[in-house]
Amino acid sequence: MTASTHAASAKGFALVTGASAGIGAIYADRLARRGFNLILVARNQSRLDTLAKRITQETGRAVETVAADLNDKAALAKIETLLREDARITMLVNNAGVGSVASVLDGNVDAMESMIDLNITALTRLTYAAAPAFVARGSGTIINISSVVGIAVELLNGVYSASKSYVLSFGHALQRDLADKGVRVQTVLPAATATEFWDVAGYAKQKEAASTMTAADLVDAALAGLDQGERVTIPTLHDGEQWTKWEADRRALTPRFANAKAAPRYVPSAE
Repeated sequence: MTASTHAASAKGFALVTGASAGIGAIYADRLARRGFNLILVARNQSRLDTLAKRITQETGRAVETVAADLNDKAALAKIETLLREDARITMLVNNAGVGSVASVLDGNVDAMESMIDLNITALTRLTYAAAPAFVARGSGTIINISSVVGIAVELLNGVYSASKSYVLSFGHALQRDLADKGVRVQTVLPAATATEFWDVAGYAKQKEAASTMTAADLVDAALAGLDQGERVTIPTLHDGEQWTKWEADRRALTPRFANAKAAPRYVPSAE
């Protein structure tokens, strides 16, 4: 771990994964400007150091960096331990992730497994490390980055969409479990955002599309949603009532599943 300064902050430290570029780097910048010190986690130490130096120079905040590949079990365990034991940490931003646009007929299943490990397993393990520590202190914030493809599941690669549906569902359950314990959970659903994500996913031209949002606009909107107390933030959805209705309709289905008998349409017809 490297540290650029040791300035104290009443807001504590925010730990941001996937912090060396794109959405994670913007979160780091914005949270520092809001008064948080930072622990930045990503694979590329050089990028982390450059970002940490700039943020410290511009904000005076303390910025520590940890080079870690969250698909490596030992590296992931190191970050889990940090979240469990470092009482300075008051916020976790689970931003690290990878995507794909390949169909099941074109995709590499090993790459899909690696995606699951990062988008689901690492996010889950880090949350499981942070949540009890935050509950023990009676406060904390967990921000999980999902995607609109968690709802619009047909848009991109099926494994990627499913991994982001998981993050959304996981967030709902976390909110149920932690809301009365002083811990806030926000799930952010970006749509197309101009980051290196598209280069890795194999669809770089999406960064130039008119409908693609900048990472800065995405993070600023997400933090505005956090300020407003939103549990789910969808920055590109202009009519927020559409989400409210969709979510209400989903929840209204729940009691209708509790039937011991199958629906009449599933009763075998007499021959």
